[in-house]
This record gives sequence, structure tokens and C-alpha cells, in this order.
Amino acid sequence: MALMPKRVKWRKSQRGKIRGLASKGNSVSFGEYGLQCLGSGWITARQIEAGRIAATHYLHREGKVYIRLFPHKPVSSKPLETRMGKGKGDPEFWVACVREGQVLFEIGGVEEDVARTALLRVAHKMPYRCRFVRRRHGL
Repeated sequence: MALMPKRVKWRKSQRGKIRGLASKGNSVSFGEYGLQCLGSGWITARQIEAGRIAATHYLHREGKVYIRLFPHKPVSSKPLETRMGKGKGDPEFWVACVREGQVLFEIGGVEEDVARTALLRVAHKMPYRCRFVRRRHGL
């Protein structure tokens, strides 16, 4: 089941712009290892779900997978072969807006090589380049 909000204040939203680097959510907080995004843009709820499934299948119920992003933004589209006018289309899917440097997934409770392989499988499902990061205990 793809992620989506239970209820929203506004049914449709504008596209917006994603500028700059991530100032929040750019460090590993919950697990020991994380997957950091090296691009900015949208990640759909289906891509997030595909990454979650890839990680949990590889870990065989060991450790814990933390998802650090949530698709809050609805993306609308009009039906094919529809003339201009007649208003904005209905919401089709949900996306998470991601900035460069944001941590997307975290894994805890497993060895580093297992976490690295699991997060590499998740990175293949993501639309942007990602890198493996470790928790910094000094901070």
C-alpha cells in the first residue's frame, strides 16, 4: 500500500520549486547507517514503497528500516485527449519533495556490510544518485 496522507487541508497544490541544500533531515538520526540523496526533486510514493520492500526483503526481518520521508504533495493531471480549460485535473499520485543532502532511509541493528548492500538495493529504486552514510557519534 503506497504512502499518502489520511486527510489534507487542500486537495490540489501547485508545483513549486526545490532550491538549495537540505538543512533538516540531513544526518542519520534513528539507525546506524543511512542513504543520502545527491539530487533534488520529487520521489513518488510508489518509489518509496519499492525501496522499503527491497530493504526488508534483503534483511529477512533482521534490524529495522526507518523511512525518513513522506509524500505530502499531491500531483494532479488531466485525462488524455482533453481540451484546454475546464479547470485543474484530479490528484493522480503523491510525492515527497527532496533536497540534496536529505537522508531518505536508515537501517539499524545489522552489520555494516549487510546495511550497505540493503541500502544499495534501495538506491537502485530511487530516481536520483544516493550515497551510503554512517551515523556520527561525536555530535
